[in-house]
Amino acid sequence: MLRRTTIAVVAAACAAAGLSACSGKVGGSAGGSGSDGMIASLTFPADAPTTIGGLVNYNPFAPTPLTSTWLYEPLMVRNGLSCDVTPWLATAYKWDGATKLTFTIRDGVKFSDGKPLTAQDVAFTYNLGKKYPAVDKAGLWNDTFGAPAKSVTAQGNQVVMEFTGPAAAKFDDIIKAPIVPEHLYGPAGDPTKFIDKNPAGTGPMKVKTYNGRRLVLERRADYWQADKIHVKQLVLEGQYDASQASLKLRSGQLDAYWGEIPNPQRAFVAADPKHNHFYYAPNGTTVLTQNLKQKPFSDVKFRAAMAPALNRQEMSDKATYGIMKPASQTGLKLPVMDKLLPDAYKGKDTVTPYDPAQANQLLDAAGYKKGPDGKRTNPDGSPINLTFSVQAGFIDYQAMADVIARDYNAVGIPTKVVASAPDSVDAQKKSGDFQMMFEYLNGGCTIATNLGSKLATNQIPKPDTILPNVQRWSDPATDKLVAELGATTDPAQEKAYVAQLVDTMMTKLPVTSLLYAPTRILYRTDKAVGWPSEQDPYAHPTDNRLLILTHLRPAQG
Repeated sequence: MLRRTTIAVVAAACAAAGLSACSGKVGGSAGGSGSDGMIASLTFPADAPTTIGGLVNYNPFAPTPLTSTWLYEPLMVRNGLSCDVTPWLATAYKWDGATKLTFTIRDGVKFSDGKPLTAQDVAFTYNLGKKYPAVDKAGLWNDTFGAPAKSVTAQGNQVVMEFTGPAAAKFDDIIKAPIVPEHLYGPAGDPTKFIDKNPAGTGPMKVKTYNGRRLVLERRADYWQADKIHVKQLVLEGQYDASQASLKLRSGQLDAYWGEIPNPQRAFVAADPKHNHFYYAPNGTTVLTQNLKQKPFSDVKFRAAMAPALNRQEMSDKATYGIMKPASQTGLKLPVMDKLLPDAYKGKDTVTPYDPAQANQLLDAAGYKKGPDGKRTNPDGSPINLTFSVQAGFIDYQAMADVIARDYNAVGIPTKVVASAPDSVDAQKKSGDFQMMFEYLNGGCTIATNLGSKLATNQIPKPDTILPNVQRWSDPATDKLVAELGATTDPAQEKAYVAQLVDTMMTKLPVTSLLYAPTRILYRTDKAVGWPSEQDPYAHPTDNRLLILTHLRPAQG
């Protein structure tokens, strides 16, 4: 999502530390490119928080394993931007209808203790979630976004999952589950209580040393795709805020960082444009959420009229330094999800342009007349006075809310911004006692559980639970469509269903798209090249780190 904390004055921190602290290579970590075509070492922030106090546990099911990325691997890796699937521990998958899913497990894979990976290890891993629901992060055995599984079995080199009903929408969460060895985790009993001090994963790295704060991982020569791993060593150390991370990146003490650094062009890139880069990819959409149970938001003509009143580019400039682009009203991340865009919208600009004159015309036509004071009233003559609820301290949200309030007032819709504690705004989401606020539309690849859940009636928040449909859109036709979308595994049928959801977004505006919300990576290219970028978005910057590692190559010169 977008920035939600007070902006750190990174440039000031650089000045206070002295110019050399921000000058690119001074004090950099050891580990450049060797003549053997390998990268000696890369340094990343620690996966685990500093609060673990040196506890050694590599269990991927633990709340805070020392690393959650480099030791235990998933069946497949899906690029959350383009939605392309890369086979990993499984070489293929096949749906029979939407109730049976079969994976073919890769031959020749070994755990780091030398024992081979088998289909039985995979089946064992998923069956752990049946016996111990706390580790069922995929929702395989419950009815979250699809029917629960009734069995997971190993059959030769395949793993077969059978479900009690349609379960296609579970796919993304199923394929990313970390696979563990039965010979290690079987005798351990409850995996939530197991302390894994001697990990044996299938991943590209194994543990070299850990001194209570600095974890060093070394490349496995026997890794199943070792020819793609050109990094000899990974060092994971420290948790950093924006100011600290900027300083360490600029000085070369970090090679990549996945957190937020406000104004990265000034705070990081400008110090060394040749080697310092960032990629803030669209992860989802920040949407204007209007309470559809209240006037005037219950009127689609009002929602359609107000969409062009909003200056999205100014919101981007003030909230994201112009980095994040105005978002498509389709609810899809474009252009990376172009292949799901309905034919009716191909080649068209689906971002609502800033056009206050059009907004005024549409409001007039819809009966929202201006009085002598320049303020509009509802078609029945009742006054309009709107309040925008925003989380205090969420600087980016507050900047965007100020633009919206100004734009609403400019076309005669009296609006004020009220900043409240985040918990208070959450309470409003649950109760429905609000008029306008910001929400996040997940941009994941399973449309039924992302755009679909934003529009499904059964996802309207409850008094004790925040659910995605905060705006309270309720339409039986949409509910039927979301259910059908979640039950299909046919790409052509999926696209047809998505087209109908997109049409709902474009014509009925259940929510109003504003800006894409980022997933981030900031990186240096003095040691390694091949990082994902806007020009080469082969990987989701945050979720596909294993895939990224297979693309890194030594920097030349």
